[in-house]
Amino acid sequence: MDDVTWRKSRRSNDQGGACVELAALSEGVGVRDSRDPDGPKLHLAPAAFRAFLTDLKQR
Repeated sequence: MDDVTWRKSRRSNDQGGACVELAALSEGVGVRDSRDPDGPKLHLAPAAFRAFLTDLKQR
């Protein structure tokens, strides 16, 4: 996941907030911690990412 473009919310700021960054991958979505861009990354299949978003929206 080194050659991808990572994006975070426009609502995110540089004030030390805890944000995630997302990257479109050929077979899913990459997720990483914006405070630790060289740290671990998740690779979620499309169905898993949809389920993740659905769960977040219900909270």
